[in-house]
Amino acid sequence: MDDIHLVESKPLLVDRELPGLREAVQQLMIKEHDVETPYGRIHCSMKGVPKGDRPVILTFHDIGLNHKTCWNPVFSHEDMQEIMQHFAVVHVDAPGQHEGANTFSNGYEYPSMDQLAETLPAVLKHFGLKSVIGMGIGAGAYILTRFALDYPAMVEGLVLININPCAEGWMDWAAHKITGWAHALPDMIISHLFGTEEISNNHDLIGTYRHHIMNDMNHYNLQHFVRAYTSRRDLEIERPIPGSPINPRTLNMTRLVRSRTASGSSVASFDGNRSRSHTNDGNRSRSHTNDGTRSRSQTTEHPQRGRSHTDTMDGSGSSDQAVLKSTEVSC
Repeated sequence: MDDIHLVESKPLLVDRELPGLREAVQQLMIKEHDVETPYGRIHCSMKGVPKGDRPVILTFHDIGLNHKTCWNPVFSHEDMQEIMQHFAVVHVDAPGQHEGANTFSNGYEYPSMDQLAETLPAVLKHFGLKSVIGMGIGAGAYILTRFALDYPAMVEGLVLININPCAEGWMDWAAHKITGWAHALPDMIISHLFGTEEISNNHDLIGTYRHHIMNDMNHYNLQHFVRAYTSRRDLEIERPIPGSPINPRTLNMTRLVRSRTASGSSVASFDGNRSRSHTNDGNRSRSHTNDGTRSRSQTTEHPQRGRSHTDTMDGSGSSDQAVLKSTEVSC
């Protein structure tokens, strides 16, 4: 009878033994789609699998960028990995802006900014989504805002960066014309994406984006997108009068990002014990309470309260309890 030697099996340590396996699995989870819309095909990338009725994060990039150059640095950050475990992401590329896009034919009529917003319901229908959390920068922020104004039931929340909700005025129009005569397209894009101080001081960053615009983007297609953005309409958004009652839609969500810095602790400076059913009070917002005089900055007057105001019943106020904290994010 042969002897059988049993060897102790060791668990597969993905992070140590196969550092590239996790990235490879994530790449397999990315599926690219060409979605038919009323205004032509839209290139989209789905990362992850939607989970039940949970909203999906939908991104839209700025001019001179595509979803990879705009959002890969954000979603590759370590603090985003925990969020990525709970939410699928749909990246939307404006027509002709994705990698390897074919050049538009002569006479092609590029969609306006309003029409680009009208393509998003078709994107949601294609993926079988009920609602999204929008993340947009520049032109993408404008498009997502227009989409939220026209289809509020499809939007759970918005993260908007560098949005300009106003139509381009005569002075802006003249400045763009003069800039177009004196500078090439990459310089115009760089001046839109970055401020003068960063352009002067951060040469490596500017050089990286300039190289991308010059070598990776289809300039003919990009000119169409830039022209559509500079021809945008006014969103007709008005700021509320200070002290007036407002009724913002709010999103009650579990705080997923671990706060590693002092700035991170300010994210959870709202009451954590309110549920979504309490968001119709109409008299609370991020900067206005019942008396209209308190603001987020005044929360520092109560040091005994935790970062998420999750005081315990016995008054211990311990912030080290491993409990899920909730915050309210105004949309």
